[in-house]
Amino acid sequence: MRILVTGGAGFIGSHLTEALLPAHEVHVLDNLSTGRKENIPSAVPLHQIDLQDEAAVRRLFSSEKYDIIFHLAAQVDVRTSVESPVSDAKVNILGLLHLLESAKQQHPWIIFASTGGAIYGESPLLPLSETHPTLPESPYGIAKLAGELYIRHFGNTHHFPFTILRLANVYGPRQNPFGEAGVVAIFTHRLLSGQPVRIYGDGEQTRDFIFVEDVVRACLAVIEKPTRTQGQTFNVGTGQQTSVNALYRILETITGLSYPPQHLPPKPGELRHNALDGARLHEATGWAPLVPLQEGLKRTASAFAKAFHST
Repeated sequence: MRILVTGGAGFIGSHLTEALLPAHEVHVLDNLSTGRKENIPSAVPLHQIDLQDEAAVRRLFSSEKYDIIFHLAAQVDVRTSVESPVSDAKVNILGLLHLLESAKQQHPWIIFASTGGAIYGESPLLPLSETHPTLPESPYGIAKLAGELYIRHFGNTHHFPFTILRLANVYGPRQNPFGEAGVVAIFTHRLLSGQPVRIYGDGEQTRDFIFVEDVVRACLAVIEKPTRTQGQTFNVGTGQQTSVNALYRILETITGLSYPPQHLPPKPGELRHNALDGARLHEATGWAPLVPLQEGLKRTASAFAKAFHST
């Protein structure tokens, strides 16, 4: 099949692009604002387009046709969305609408990377299933929920299949350590460079950390079982909670480096606790996360150390 991966030069997208080869013909759409061209296999065509540029998106779909679109391109930082909700909406809502409007005549299968944390809001009932009410507390979560609703509307109105994947906190090699999102990448990079780690709040907030390889396997499992996955919404998580403090202690042990963390005031819009129940995706496809946190963190730290020492 011909597959387009938006955000395919970025963290998750580049791993997915590699995994789709050679079974499929893959193209990447990325504006390279955070993604890197060197993350993409040389044989994969790169369309350097910003989804906010409606004319450029339309030109792409006038010349190229795709069977599946994995939509991963996004503004992914909750804190940025709180500080600049208009900018967040331009990328995560208007950019998505440009994609849907341009692609709708091709009737592709749209697989949307949504959020499994920010979209549900705070809840004591963990891990959360897909039936839990969606009560996003940040503009990022609101935009992702709007994206889900728009995709459902376009799919039903213009008769193309769709699947929504609500991702937990994904980590792994190639994650950007210089933004505000991606605590594993940020902590690892700061440890390796001898800088103190900043922890917002008391550090006892918990997240469901899932290794990027398991997320890619979930994406592949979805397209292998279209009759069971089209029109559905699935959580992609481990169901396990890990506190930010515990995460930092594990990374200290793995890297052999230790610096007293700086505790800063908590950031508005961030959840206190989150974990996702992936049972529905398991029932539909047989998928389950395979990489334990300790192993995933070791692999991530090793990749970061290799990159760090090569620069």
